[in-house]
Amino acid sequence: MPFPTFQNQQYLNLETFRKNGQGVKTPVWFVQDGDVLYIWTQTDSGKAKRVRNVSRVNIAPSRGDGAPLADWVPASASRDDSPETVEHVRKLMSKKYGFLFHAFALMGKLRKAAYTTLKIRQ
Repeated sequence: MPFPTFQNQQYLNLETFRKNGQGVKTPVWFVQDGDVLYIWTQTDSGKAKRVRNVSRVNIAPSRGDGAPLADWVPASASRDDSPETVEHVRKLMSKKYGFLFHAFALMGKLRKAAYTTLKIRQ
């Protein structure tokens, strides 16, 4: 199974890249489904925009503050805006993070936020 260092982790640090090549590191919640890691994020978030422009990313399991717990791993990311995938990942996130995820989802719903998923593969 790809990404064995991410099993039983709560956070991963996602490094996405701007068009000029500058890296931006962001600690995020994630779920693993088979050989894919998923991130649930707002469609207009910086990380979603950067992934749309540059699919190359680096990831590392981390603490909530972004401090890496293992070596960085190069990977490829893509957006999947399909309602089926967004709902599937929402359910997986809900199962993994429980009440906290529901609270963040409710805040987004009140703001009428739209969501997408970032699909990360090696």
